[in-house]
Amino acid sequence: MAKIRIGIGSDFRLNDQKLGLGENNPQERLDVAGVVKGQDLKVTGISSFTAYEGFLRADHQIAENTTLSFDQGSSASLSGEIIVGTGVTVTIARVGLGTTMVGVGTLTTENTIDTTDITTAGGSEIECLKVFNTFTPPNGGTNERPYAPKPGELYYNYDFKTIEFFDGYGWRQVDNTTTSSRAVFAGGYAPGPTYTKQSSMSSVNIASTGNAVEFGSLVADARTDHGAMSSAIRGVWHQSIGSPSAGESLDYIALASGGQAADFGDMNTDRTRSAALSSSTRGLIVGGYTGPANVNAIDYIQISTTGNALDFGDAERNALRPAPIASPTRGVLIGGYRRTPASRTDVISFVTISSKGNSIDFGGVALFSGAYGAGGVSNGVRGIFGGGDIAGGIGKEKSIGYLNLASTGNAQYFGDLAIPGSHHCGTSNHIRGIFNSSDQAPNTAVYTDVIEYITISTAGNSIDFGDDILNAGRRACTSDSHGGLGGF
Repeated sequence: MAKIRIGIGSDFRLNDQKLGLGENNPQERLDVAGVVKGQDLKVTGISSFTAYEGFLRADHQIAENTTLSFDQGSSASLSGEIIVGTGVTVTIARVGLGTTMVGVGTLTTENTIDTTDITTAGGSEIECLKVFNTFTPPNGGTNERPYAPKPGELYYNYDFKTIEFFDGYGWRQVDNTTTSSRAVFAGGYAPGPTYTKQSSMSSVNIASTGNAVEFGSLVADARTDHGAMSSAIRGVWHQSIGSPSAGESLDYIALASGGQAADFGDMNTDRTRSAALSSSTRGLIVGGYTGPANVNAIDYIQISTTGNALDFGDAERNALRPAPIASPTRGVLIGGYRRTPASRTDVISFVTISSKGNSIDFGGVALFSGAYGAGGVSNGVRGIFGGGDIAGGIGKEKSIGYLNLASTGNAQYFGDLAIPGSHHCGTSNHIRGIFNSSDQAPNTAVYTDVIEYITISTAGNSIDFGDDILNAGRRACTSDSHGGLGGF
């Protein structure tokens, strides 16, 4: 017989006794064998739970110097969201996520993040990180870049003053400028046996195809066999055969607008048939000759200012008209020609543009012997060169070669030019390279107005782009978006 009967609406109270539901020998005031289900649970005093579920803290605002651990109760975030407020620094130290104790998938921790799972970017993968105010990525100079970066890693480069990311092949700058993919051609020889020098300038949009349009003219004297270099804003042309007047051996233009070029300054070493290349800040003038002798000098300018060129160092090979190619950090020189004794070279050398010094061997050779007068283009990662005089002066080269600018080694075959020729000028954006103004026949003034283009990331033959404003060989060209400028 039951001691107590309870009906609907009855009050039930036990004084100083223990109640067991499904328990014959209750140990506490309320001892339940099984699941307890209720809409609300209100506890006064001290409670202890050996297991629980369903508790959720939607987010957690972290103050400074707050440490999260698995046993912190209300100080911890149970939902997985951590919101970092202004002025707060988050330091990872012995963190465990979703484990019995501390550690990702483990029972104990040793150092920072302890995990048995696959990790990325040298640490633990965070699916979503919300940061208010500022975020500072790893930073340092060019020589302090991470030793073994993973694709997608960010880095702030103090030397270039820009954010970089690693694309799996090399470091690319995140550019904060908008370029128009404008290429500008200047000078050259017009047709005819008298080799009439030109001062005209023309331009094209590399991203599209079509004929060139008038742009302006060089400062005073027409010139040919010269070179060009540029930042994203300013293009600079250096002296050539038929040296301009004193104080006019370097001309510059604003790439965004056409018109007459202005005087920049003087060369440090007078010569002609030099190669030119540049980063976003510094331009280099390499090799060439004066009279019967070759010159191995390398001069440099700071493109954003005006003034005379200064000594940079010496070229490993004192050759004229090597094919010049630039990444944001390296200038690579391919082949060239020596007048005494007359010989062509397939040697590849390079310099570090940001630091002065002599060029050094690249550790490989060009695709074909004697890449004299080849044009060079790049997207900052891959360098491409095409055309040139065939050794012995018996013809013109049509082959196109390529190499990885960040490494060393031999050049590889890329494709063929539509028109074999030499003394090309080449320039690019990060997608396309274009070649213009070649000599078509050995030892004669036969030129073309044809402009050809290639897609840098894929191999293949060149394709017709359009025509220049005149038949002229040995023009010099540059752009506001070539591979030496970085960005993407």
